[in-house]
Amino acid sequence: MFVFILDYLVPLNQVDSYLEAHRQFLDVHYRNGKLLASGPRPDRVGGVILSMATSMKEAQEIMKSDPFYVHNVAKYTIFEFDATKTLFKF
Repeated sequence: MFVFILDYLVPLNQVDSYLEAHRQFLDVHYRNGKLLASGPRPDRVGGVILSMATSMKEAQEIMKSDPFYVHNVAKYTIFEFDATKTLFKF
């Protein structure tokens, strides 16, 4: 599992101009089973995405397709972790 931490690099009005395209990006990856959860961080300083990517390379490919990344709206930090205890079975 991979965690994507997004930090906005531009004012919120610019973030909002890419929000619909970002949501479409999320929808694509939810449909293909690569995303588990996503949402904004408090005070809209960025967001968090939980991904079921199978490798760092795949996680980076997902990131590179996000309009927030493509248009330099947000900086991504990605890290891998092993979910050893969850409410859900993966």
